[in-house]
Amino acid sequence: MRNRSFIALLAILVVLPSFAEIAGAQPDHDAAALGAKLSNPVSDVWALFTEFDVFFSDGDVNDGDPPAGGRMVFQPVLPFPLYGSEEKRWNLITRPIIPILFSQPVPTGFDQFDHEAGLADIQLPMLVAPPTGNWIVGAGPTWLLPTSTHDAFGRQQWGVGPTAVLGYMTKKMTVGVFPQYYFGFADRGDRNDDVPRDASYLNMLYFLIFNLPDAWQVGMNPTITYDHQASSGNKWNVPIGLLAAKTTKIGGLPIKFQLGFEYSVVSQDDFGQRAQIKLNVIPVIPALVRKPLLGGD
Repeated sequence: MRNRSFIALLAILVVLPSFAEIAGAQPDHDAAALGAKLSNPVSDVWALFTEFDVFFSDGDVNDGDPPAGGRMVFQPVLPFPLYGSEEKRWNLITRPIIPILFSQPVPTGFDQFDHEAGLADIQLPMLVAPPTGNWIVGAGPTWLLPTSTHDAFGRQQWGVGPTAVLGYMTKKMTVGVFPQYYFGFADRGDRNDDVPRDASYLNMLYFLIFNLPDAWQVGMNPTITYDHQASSGNKWNVPIGLLAAKTTKIGGLPIKFQLGFEYSVVSQDDFGQRAQIKLNVIPVIPALVRKPLLGGD
């Protein structure tokens, strides 16, 4: 069972040679523009965001080395045109977040863990993004779907709440925040009564990305979490990080590769994530919907 902890690490090691080879690719101004757009959560680029993580958790229940885990996060980015055209277009940005756990350490006693695999809860933010020039602006509802296959992987509760994006873009950088807050409103049929009811928690992505020559980028994009129902000392996880990214074309297909490391300067006392290595592979796909749903093109 513990061997599954390193499945995602193996995937990273397999892809890393390709990532290194990309460093020698010729400059591509179209790729650079796409890379910058992909750093904007409400851009009009359709893409298949895929992330492979190896993460390490630790806390009071653990006395040895932090147990490792692995997961994949699949997040298709689907910006539907709503109204208007070109720089005056309104978009509906949908970004379903589908976490697939290869190996999640679940405490079963002091310094004892099971490593479980399965699907976590799916999140579905839906943002309306108006045309705002260099400003990054969007707001709407976000939904929590109780799809978890293990009690430790989710809330066993339907949820909904507000989400928003606020930021700013220049030719040299992109900066902003993307919070999502969830409130539980209905239990799943097989809910475990040991899991706290009335979910109330925050996920907040914050990002600062610098654009470099030859379609390279450096920066950070960690996600802060807060759980209002957790006990004192277990509510917050606050990571900081560093990433490097390169956007290129392979066989004519634009793809962004991104490799990063994060460390939580604040984490849960009992047991929480302390560090993670992230590899993102983000192919750009043709827009599946081109005409505005409400006209105006």
